[in-house]
Amino acid sequence: MRRLFISLLLFAPLLISTIPSAPAQDKLRIICFGAHPDDSELKAGGVGTMWAAKGHAVKLVAVTNGDIGHWTEAGGPLARRRKAEVEAASKIYGTTVEVLGIHDGELMPTLENRRTITRLIREWKADIVISPRPNDYHPDHRYTGVLVQDAAYMVAVPNFMPEVPALKSNPVFLYYSDRFQKPNPFQADIVVAIDSVIDKKLDGVTGMASQFYEGGATGSADLYPNDPAKRKEREAKVREEMASRDRGVAQRFRKNLEEWYGKDRAAKVQYAEAFEICEYGRRPDKAEIRRLFPFFD
Repeated sequence: MRRLFISLLLFAPLLISTIPSAPAQDKLRIICFGAHPDDSELKAGGVGTMWAAKGHAVKLVAVTNGDIGHWTEAGGPLARRRKAEVEAASKIYGTTVEVLGIHDGELMPTLENRRTITRLIREWKADIVISPRPNDYHPDHRYTGVLVQDAAYMVAVPNFMPEVPALKSNPVFLYYSDRFQKPNPFQADIVVAIDSVIDKKLDGVTGMASQFYEGGATGSADLYPNDPAKRKEREAKVREEMASRDRGVAQRFRKNLEEWYGKDRAAKVQYAEAFEICEYGRRPDKAEIRRLFPFFD
């Protein structure tokens, strides 16, 4: 017995070294859908930048190509311009971007488009999927929300699109924040402070001159004239307008911020992005939310 005990002591270090250590934080995979080239950047550019900075994989998808989203430009030239704008933003954010070839203003909730959205989610092996809610003033926004909802659960069904491997579990599906009240208002389940990356977010968004300096589909030449002083004034105004959006989210959901950061820290948050959990996907508890959004500590 004494010899056996001595042998165990001698081999104990070897036995301990063969026990696998606890795995490190897994790399998260997030895919964000917007109807147009700028929507995801506006609603999730902050958290996208924060995830990417921590080494997680973030993809922003524009479901239409934005080819009528300007008051004077249209068609292929505008689509290429807007694609270049979101690609430049993604370089700033550290994310990946894809613009689909569907014409702006023509998105429909068809089976073909459901397959496209399902394929993108599966190929990205998404842990989190984010989209607009399906109640919105713009039909492309509404139908992007519907298509992503329709892909929820189906992404895990092996015999739907069997040519693309199904996900082993349903991801967490989230909605971007909005102010629409009917048929139901937005509910802020997760609110993230983005103060640390607000300048990067604004750099990416304000680089989309076609939409924000020039006014997009309802703009005019008066908004961004050739005069350098007036252009500089316009650029400063647009940046402040973009910043005020995220300040408004922080103010609107200050009580929700307290839930995640505590009262003292929440009071100091200036900029935020908020998300609602879609009940069609996986329903995470608070512990899982903190794992998926590793920004609250």
